[in-house]
Amino acid sequence: MAYLAANWPAPKNVTALSTLRSGGVSSGDFASFNLATHVNDLETNVVKNRTQLTREKLPNPAVWLNQTHSTDVVVIDCPQKALQVANADGLYTKLVNTPLAIMTADCLPVFLCDANGQEIAALHAGWRGLCGGIIDNAIALFEAPPSDIVAYLAPAISQSNFEVGKEVRDAFCDWFSLSEAYFKPQNNAKYLADLYGIAKARLNTFGVTHVFGGEHCTYRQSPLFYSYRRQGQCGRNAHIIWRS
Repeated sequence: MAYLAANWPAPKNVTALSTLRSGGVSSGDFASFNLATHVNDLETNVVKNRTQLTREKLPNPAVWLNQTHSTDVVVIDCPQKALQVANADGLYTKLVNTPLAIMTADCLPVFLCDANGQEIAALHAGWRGLCGGIIDNAIALFEAPPSDIVAYLAPAISQSNFEVGKEVRDAFCDWFSLSEAYFKPQNNAKYLADLYGIAKARLNTFGVTHVFGGEHCTYRQSPLFYSYRRQGQCGRNAHIIWRS
């Protein structure tokens, strides 16, 4: 399987990665390393891909979510919880060898950890979750002060390819006034939205200043990433973090 390691100064006991499209068994619109069960891919293929992921890269099977574009962050505080599939869009844990996984095809994945490698989180920050405060909710779970939290913005759609309507821009600006700087007006009365920029600004507001990543584009880099905006029906990349 192919993957992209997070390029951030996390503690040595914290590993974070994003899976890429190649190296799996899915075919057609889902070719080839699709890890999502909800996109109409053959379940047998998804199971094979997830099994391969666990075998080649993870210390244990990942904790998966049924993502609903919410602001809910689930705390995994015992092994039994890791076996349950929750309706949420974020995961937090202090457990070791417990990989936290979220899936995207343009939405923004956010990894968080503390400077000592004792706390980690993975967030699915689509525009609804980001605007609703999923980053806020995750930071509130950390025992470490925000100044000791390190963040990584994993591959998402870039501003130049993410066109939204005025209602999206207004929702962000009503929620977080600094968002206005991250919407570029277009001639068609729409805007280009910078999810990376908004997320970084929000993290900075809480005192999380060690923010990395944000250099990829799922829409443009088609050999590497699935993109709902580009393709419509497609697979999902996974973004996984664990502490050892």
